[in-house]
Amino acid sequence: MNADGIRRLLSVRPFEAIEVELSSGQIFSIKHPENVIVLNNTLVVADPESETVQWTSLIHVVAVRRRQASLPAS
Repeated sequence: MNADGIRRLLSVRPFEAIEVELSSGQIFSIKHPENVIVLNNTLVVADPESETVQWTSLIHVVAVRRRQASLPAS
């Protein structure tokens, strides 16, 4: 997916959490659009819970999907 496609997903309101899968198999969960910077060739994802920042080239993004909401316990 290119930068414009990711920007479109991040601009959906109300925002729906997404997952970005990389060619290495690593998955980034994006819960808030303000935790992401999309450059022309780079994706920067901040995780405030772990206080980490990941820089990734967009050529390594193999899938972007809506995050599956967990079902409430019955």
